[in-house]
Amino acid sequence: MATTRDRKDVLLEAGLALASELSLEAVLRRIVELAVDVTGARYGALGVLGPDGLIQEFITVGVSDERRRAIGHPPTGRGILGVLIEEARPLRIAEISRDPRSFGFPPNHPPMGSFLGAPVEAHGRVFGNIYLTEKQDAEAFTPDDEEDLVVLAIQAGVAVANAELYARTRQRELWLDAVAEITTGILSGGDPNSVLNVVAARARELVGADLATIAVPDEATSGSLVLQVAAGAHAEELQGETYPADGSLSGDVIRTGRPLVVDDAAAGGRGRQPIVRIADAGPAIFVPLTRRGGAFGTLAVANLRGGPTFGEVDIRLVTAFADQASLALEYARTQQELHRLAVLEDRERIARELHDGVIQSLFAVGMGLQGAAMLTQDVQLERRVESAVTELDRVIRDLRNYIFGLRPGILADRQLDQALRELVEDFGAKTGVTTILDVDPEVAAELASRAGDLIQLTREALSNVGRHAEATTCRVSLHRHGDVAVLEIDDDGGGFDPALAKGSGSGIPNLESRAAELGGELAIESTRADGTTVRFTVPL
Repeated sequence: MATTRDRKDVLLEAGLALASELSLEAVLRRIVELAVDVTGARYGALGVLGPDGLIQEFITVGVSDERRRAIGHPPTGRGILGVLIEEARPLRIAEISRDPRSFGFPPNHPPMGSFLGAPVEAHGRVFGNIYLTEKQDAEAFTPDDEEDLVVLAIQAGVAVANAELYARTRQRELWLDAVAEITTGILSGGDPNSVLNVVAARARELVGADLATIAVPDEATSGSLVLQVAAGAHAEELQGETYPADGSLSGDVIRTGRPLVVDDAAAGGRGRQPIVRIADAGPAIFVPLTRRGGAFGTLAVANLRGGPTFGEVDIRLVTAFADQASLALEYARTQQELHRLAVLEDRERIARELHDGVIQSLFAVGMGLQGAAMLTQDVQLERRVESAVTELDRVIRDLRNYIFGLRPGILADRQLDQALRELVEDFGAKTGVTTILDVDPEVAAELASRAGDLIQLTREALSNVGRHAEATTCRVSLHRHGDVAVLEIDDDGGGFDPALAKGSGSGIPNLESRAAELGGELAIESTRADGTTVRFTVPL
């Protein structure tokens, strides 16, 4: 009676001890320790089952870390352990080696004879199994040991359920804090990278990953991705790393638009991925960053090789954080667009004031001077007045050029080819030079986003023709040559030496600078009496 009462006291104390633990990791280890104490076993273990029904985590008591390393990979659930998984009821064996269901032990495994096991149920499912071996004060475990282990397993199930509930509650608190922090960062209009750093750090924290990265397209290299943000292990080495999208896990996720979970990020020859090449990552989750329904980058979380794998809950959490990252990037892009529109609006206002105010005033002054010149009888004074009028005309032309640059909106209601046609017609009417336009409309459509710069280049080149070439005909053409667009301005004028013309007010350095800003090149072919060809090549 005293022994029975003592055992019940021990089980009661075990239940209270388990109930006081809130950390799941601490609960699992405590379960094994209590089971060993209650039954008098030498060795104890708890195998946590994964979604596939196999052992995902194996916690041991009584086996040293050195012995565990020598044994190698933990069991997955075969032999006697597999029987307990399949049958999900208590199992007591006097001698493991004599049981026909035994697979034996791996090298370096300590000898074990007697066996006792029981399932641990939590939330209506088998969470895992308790395994005990080597009864120390008897040859085999007794029915009382089995009964005590069943009671302990029930208590363990309640403790696991409580720990999981606490973990979910804590995770929800962290989630709400993270969402609030990210939302504040987005709405404050701060640096998008700061928001992305928070997204990566919080995603890593919530799923307990070793590292997290955010990959976006590399603007400098077509077809490549760059790790814009990295948090956790090897973060400094990973951040800024570029790699080809094609053949990488991130590239696959961008192409399909679906999350990807892998147990080994290096499997299938994916070693070029920086988290593998630099951080030696194993288990990983990659989820797409989306914009207007299409994927353009990825948020990835990973554990170092040998670390735990990720489950469905982890995927949902990381996907939610990817949505937050996408929102931050889209908000930053929208803010940049709004800023650009504000600048354009300001430039439009300045251009309007120059056109409606300054130019009209200068024009009126010029008209007045011309009228005064007609009234004077002094030839020298008349020449001076005409010189001033000519200078005013030059200033007005320059101001109109500036207005053209300030007002890219003039292209808003017409295509590039239409704007070029208007420019050519205006040039021909003012100079008397017969000017022909030859434009490939498909190439013009591809260059629509750079129309303002191309119009400026054409206008400046035509201005040089009008001022210096003394040409009778001129041709403006735009066509495709391979993967570049070629804009040419040809004339039949007197020609010049391009090498000598630089720095002489010809505007060649300005043309070269504008071409370089477009990512293109300028070439000038000219000989005396044979005309000039100004050629711009612009990547398509």
